[in-house]
Amino acid sequence: MQSHQKEHLYKILVIGDLGVGKTSIIKRYVHQNFSPHYRATIGVDFALKVLSWDSDTVVRLQLWDIAGQERFGNMTRVYYREAVGAFIVFDVTRPATFEAVAKWKEDLDSKLTLANGVPVSAVLLANKCDQGKDNFKNHFTKMDQFCKEHGFVAWYETSAKENINIDEASRCLVSHIIASESDQMQPVEPDIVKPQILNSSKIASCSACFKS
Repeated sequence: MQSHQKEHLYKILVIGDLGVGKTSIIKRYVHQNFSPHYRATIGVDFALKVLSWDSDTVVRLQLWDIAGQERFGNMTRVYYREAVGAFIVFDVTRPATFEAVAKWKEDLDSKLTLANGVPVSAVLLANKCDQGKDNFKNHFTKMDQFCKEHGFVAWYETSAKENINIDEASRCLVSHIIASESDQMQPVEPDIVKPQILNSSKIASCSACFKS
């Protein structure tokens, strides 16, 4: 029965400013441990997480830990290549790292799209929530709107130290990746749209193409 399982390999980027906890999140997620003493990532690092997604599916996540100082370097285009999803991370105790999120997302979208031209699914992680509840609580009402405006599929408060919401955020991202993959596999509509059927009702129905 095992031989009939479907396997998916997905490259996932983990990006954000220096010191926001990207490496800590990956270590917690993959190895279930935490240390406050990680050295700054130089360039890029890798980790592999294997998920038994359901009884028929195994998902292998290749997590790319991109150094925080890399955003303005030309190498990010190489690092981003063939990725199908991303976590963008900021530190709730350092407001400047949140201010940088929009620039990270803009950089990501400018350098990487899926085969159908759609941006890859991205989840925003508000990390170190165990430390920054008071600092961050005033932002709660703005986060949904911010994520909608910048094209994130979801956001989560996370803590690598306390293991808060990391598994949940990953499951959310993988769900969106699988859904996007299914959309791309849909057959191209073979019918040629004829001019005489381009009435207002037909045009209005095209808004269904813009899925969140």
